[in-house]
Amino acid sequence: MNRHLLFAALDAAERGWAVLPLRPGDKRPALHGEDVCPGIGDCAGGHRKWEERATIDPDRIRRAWGDLPFNVGIATGPSALVVVDLDVPKRKSSADTPNGVTTFTALCERAEQAVPTTRTVRTASGGVHLYFTAPPGVRLSNTAGRLGKRIDTRAWGGYVVAPGSLTPTGAYAVVNDMPPAPMPDWLCAHLTTRQASRALTAAPSSVRASSYAAAGLNAETASVRQAPEGERNATLLRAARALGRFIAWGDLPRGQVEEALQWAGEQAGLSPRSCEATIRSGLNWSIARNGQRRAA
Repeated sequence: MNRHLLFAALDAAERGWAVLPLRPGDKRPALHGEDVCPGIGDCAGGHRKWEERATIDPDRIRRAWGDLPFNVGIATGPSALVVVDLDVPKRKSSADTPNGVTTFTALCERAEQAVPTTRTVRTASGGVHLYFTAPPGVRLSNTAGRLGKRIDTRAWGGYVVAPGSLTPTGAYAVVNDMPPAPMPDWLCAHLTTRQASRALTAAPSSVRASSYAAAGLNAETASVRQAPEGERNATLLRAARALGRFIAWGDLPRGQVEEALQWAGEQAGLSPRSCEATIRSGLNWSIARNGQRRAA
């Protein structure tokens, strides 16, 4: 088993894809967190997260997979990949709930495009990963449901489980072993257009919004996007706390603030789940401490 997973990691690296060890039988990275970083090896010059530590170096890979049967993760951003994840409904979903493949096929039909043919991997749950080479000159981040229900994408800030990995629900296996096709322009446009719209937050939808609130939203999202490594999550939390007062005062709708901060956090390199938790915590803290603003 260990040799099988080692070969899977080396195979990905030979294709130029940076890999990282995942916990045996699991999908989570098998790396230490910042709070328990020993400051040696890969982190000798400062704490490095999984995306920075992902590698194509065969010697490092052999050492990492030398003792334990780690599953294999592929860091999509450093590998110049964008992976479209077509998920399946949960077991308790109704029979007529569409799956990701059905939704993606409908998306292609609406765009009057054929379903792309590219490298395809079946996931342990029965879903599908479609691999594409990242478009040049565009830094895409992860998305969750932006293209449709049960369609996620993994790019910078994300990773996918590589074929050959095993989980309690099944194995990840290659269905089509062709090289990843370039991401279609129409599909890239769906992602980049939404990213651009999130960046243009200077016109809040609330009729009571002030120019001060709009400027604050733009300034805070910019600070999050530009936050250096090691300060990103703290910067996101400060931004959420700063903007929560505008929600409490009725100057900005919460949904708009959450969307803008989520986009900024993902652009900075934070994971979608981490962004959601930090934003929720910061906004709730601020709203609880900033009651309705008194009339002048």
